[in-house]
Amino acid sequence: MSYTLDATRVSEAILPVIAVDGLSSAKLADRQRVAAALRNACLDKGFFYVSNHGIPAGLIEAVFAEARRFFDLSGEAKSAVDKSRSFCNRGYEPLRAQTLEAGAPPDLKESFYIGPELWLDDPRVAARRFNRGPNLWPHDMPGFRPTMQAYFAAMLDLGERLMRGLALSLDLPEDHFGAFSRDPLATLRLLHYPPQPADASPGEKGAGAHTDFGGLTLLLQDSVGGLQVHDAASGQWIHADPVPGTFVVNLGDMIARWTNDRYRSTVHRVVNASGGERYSVPFFFVGNPDHEVACLANCLGPGASPKYPPTTVEGHLQEMYRRTYAA
Repeated sequence: MSYTLDATRVSEAILPVIAVDGLSSAKLADRQRVAAALRNACLDKGFFYVSNHGIPAGLIEAVFAEARRFFDLSGEAKSAVDKSRSFCNRGYEPLRAQTLEAGAPPDLKESFYIGPELWLDDPRVAARRFNRGPNLWPHDMPGFRPTMQAYFAAMLDLGERLMRGLALSLDLPEDHFGAFSRDPLATLRLLHYPPQPADASPGEKGAGAHTDFGGLTLLLQDSVGGLQVHDAASGQWIHADPVPGTFVVNLGDMIARWTNDRYRSTVHRVVNASGGERYSVPFFFVGNPDHEVACLANCLGPGASPKYPPTTVEGHLQEMYRRTYAA
């Protein structure tokens, strides 16, 4: 991947805006109309905006406000909920703690991880199942936990609706992914990107070029921008600028695997060239850890074979982590 940080701006026809309120319609024709738009986007870049999603604007504003308050805390206060204190990948991750792009400098971002709240006596926690356990919550921020938990619940609902739409887009029964969407692994991640430094090292950026591991990523952006999507057809990076009232949705590697790469999991990165602070909130809808991921029969062309062996959601994630973090 080139270290140039330039990107082009494109029309919404390239990264479409899809109104998804039709997925909640009682009329099958309305749901199929949304599914057709999803199909076109997933066959192309696997990146699109969704509008008319039903997430209250007040809740979105509260999430950003609480995220900014958290990242404005002192280093000592943030360290009190450091991810090293969690056995299930929850809590604060400091600046430059992650390197998403092999061979590039560490990412210029700090973050905070939140997952489904499970107590220590839950059998899944006691068995130390992947990414299962209690969250860490910052002290002296009474609005933080209820805001994030309300938003988490709203995003679970939106993720499930979109999975119903994806099922229709693949000419499957609408409830095909119902078991996948029950009790899913999911992660809410708050991100803060300081401005891109003038003296940045070659390849240094907010988030290195990568694809997401899981099912769906639902990204809430502030007005600053910085998300760039790689267009394989042209070899260029294109801006996914913020569109008010929308989420950016992209497919993860697991959906590509499920569809034998018919649907796309696309490389993307973040370059905060705004000169100001950038905040974003991705929600990773990963699915039930025990659910089987095997190539869908209707995604195989005549005489074609599956590119990937069957696995489970948890097995797929563990494989991705091994590949990414192998010495």
